[in-house]
Amino acid sequence: MTDYLQDLATIRGIMEKRTKFISLSGLSGILAGIYALVGAFLAYRVIYYSENTVYEAYINGIWSVEITKLLVIAFSVLTLASVTGLFLSMKKAKRLGQEFWNPSAIRMVTSFLVPLVTGGIFVAILILRGHAGWVPPALLLFYGIALHAAGNYTFSDVKTLGLLQIALGLIAAVYPGYGLVLWAVGFGGLHIIYGAVMYFKYER
Repeated sequence: MTDYLQDLATIRGIMEKRTKFISLSGLSGILAGIYALVGAFLAYRVIYYSENTVYEAYINGIWSVEITKLLVIAFSVLTLASVTGLFLSMKKAKRLGQEFWNPSAIRMVTSFLVPLVTGGIFVAILILRGHAGWVPPALLLFYGIALHAAGNYTFSDVKTLGLLQIALGLIAAVYPGYGLVLWAVGFGGLHIIYGAVMYFKYER
């Protein structure tokens, strides 16, 4: 009976490796969360400690230095998180003796990018139409949907993270004045918690 159960566990592990992308790094999630918190702090400084009122300039169609700074911060956080995640996940795949770019990875990335790119285009439209206040909830919502979709091809914990991001996005839509705070909680705090859970659950 013990051998039978062991054989089933082995078969299940083999099937999971073929159908699931298991090279996601928990440490990359922690670092992405730290990058996001630093970015949120810098954005807070730009918005509330600048001589010019960022939102008024934006509403009046004035492209201020502060707006450029906010875009640079956002792009830097995204770039750092993406590069770190790619590097650490490739390193984990090598340690596990697995091919990094396999059919499971392709399915996961495709499922993730479709809602994420759609959300990015939608956010760009919001900005161009003068609805910047809806950007934080839109980012959280589309990012959460992307994670939930990608979770079908990797660890189920990713789907849970996606649902939490969606919940925060809905809260941010109800309370738009707390967009930056909820953005920091979602992209910062939740990522750190998720990364720590992933690390201790799958990588220790």
